[in-house]
Amino acid sequence: REAVAWVDHWPEWPVPALCLYGPKGSGKSHLAEVWRARSAALSVSGRDLIGVNPDVLLGDARGLVIEDADFGIDETVCFHLYNMLKERNGHLLLTATLPPARWNVALPDLKSRLGAALVCEISPPDDELMVGLLIKLFADRQIAPSPQIIAYILPRIERSFAALADLVAAIDRQALAEKRAVTLPLVRSVMDGQ
Repeated sequence: REAVAWVDHWPEWPVPALCLYGPKGSGKSHLAEVWRARSAALSVSGRDLIGVNPDVLLGDARGLVIEDADFGIDETVCFHLYNMLKERNGHLLLTATLPPARWNVALPDLKSRLGAALVCEISPPDDELMVGLLIKLFADRQIAPSPQIIAYILPRIERSFAALADLVAAIDRQALAEKRAVTLPLVRSVMDGQ
């Protein structure tokens, strides 16, 4: 909710940068894409910044998304991009699995810029969100799970977005392979086999 609120609060961020961090599959890229579309920002992977000319990359853009920023970015390029965006009254959104304070950043000026960024953790889902995600993931595959299926899955699954997506995909694959409806016995067999 906090991450969505910050994305919605743009362009009124009090600082030029926002970092969304959390586990794989937690929705960081989705929120970054929502912000990118709203702000007409560019998007790049952190790894793709290595050796890039910041002026050429940004052009006249006033927004940039850097995905997976904690996996080996070019610190000098990132520092210049931050400064360029700040001078343009633009914004930078970074996604990562760890907060910036835990990144291995050697460049002191970049470290201080990241230290001043807004930082928002996307935590593992609570029960209410897990139920909503399960229903959405099943609906995306045109499956309407019974309340018993949801109640069976909930206490037996790892608390992560990725685990939910993987389970629903496995259930769908098995149902299609066996030409069966998604029933509680089918769900049990998939979960027992994982």
